[in-house]
Amino acid sequence: MPDPLMVSSHQHHPGEQGPAEDRAPRGEDLAALLSRLLDQTDGKNQKDLAAAAGIPYATVNAWMNRTRGTSRIDPDKLRALREAFRSWGVAVKVSDLFAAVGRPVPGPSDAEREARLLTLYRQLPVEKQRDLVRDAEAMLRISRVS
Repeated sequence: MPDPLMVSSHQHHPGEQGPAEDRAPRGEDLAALLSRLLDQTDGKNQKDLAAAAGIPYATVNAWMNRTRGTSRIDPDKLRALREAFRSWGVAVKVSDLFAAVGRPVPGPSDAEREARLLTLYRQLPVEKQRDLVRDAEAMLRISRVS
């Protein structure tokens, strides 16, 4: 029997499950992240993920098998993956997916900004909508002078 003082880590309760790993371990690549997230679903697999995210199965499979690079993945595909997992009740942040491919999260696209502005505009009373249009026209005139 080995000397207990020479053992680097002691097993206090053999066979007992320990606490779960951190949600987003440092250095986790896309394959590891997707695998971990799929493990949190109720029996979903790569084909289900591909269908839910609107991404070809061959592409998802290549990412999972690390046979296709991930540094140039379209940001919309990463967002689609997040939405697929969220629809299955798995909490994941878009920043986790971007970190897994080694990229910062880009800001909202033009279409997203415009949709947000239109949503806010529609919630305003008519008089405030008119004020907003006047303010926008003034900002446009000023920006053309600068």
